Amino acid sequence: MNTVTLYRPFNIENALSGFDRYLENFFGDSPLSPTDRIFNHLPAVDVREKEDAYLLEADLPGYDEKSIQVHMDGSNLTIESGRDDQRNVSPEKGKDTFLIRERRTSSFSRSFKLPDNADPNAVSASFKNGILSLEIKKRSEAQKRVIQING
Repeated sequence: MNTVTLYRPFNIENALSGFDRYLENFFGDSPLSPTDRIFNHLPAVDVREKEDAYLLEADLPGYDEKSIQVHMDGSNLTIESGRDDQRNVSPEKGKDTFLIRERRTSSFSRSFKLPDNADPNAVSASFKNGILSLEIKKRSEAQKRVIQING
């Protein structure tokens, strides 16, 4: 397997999601449909492959690098924010109250299963203008090389 895929641990919520994934893959090229991503308040993510690395870019407007965690668990890469949803918090006495509140500040978690040729020890992250960029280097033995032919 040479692609980065979404990691969906088995639990009761996604016990029957295999069929949903087949439909999503049939009707679109994304393993996570836009409506699922929007309703679950998950950030949009692009994954690209270069010759020597995988590049993952996540849109995280309104977040900063202090509220985001990126961690590896074996070959699973997880991006998450522990920021609490402030919608249901009642304002303190003497503070302003919301008349309309459309901007959501909630926590999220997205996981990806890295391919076998990715090096989990060579991951670098940067955050700029609301975009988290991760570079996951490929293992050196998995990279393309030219073999000299002796004659």
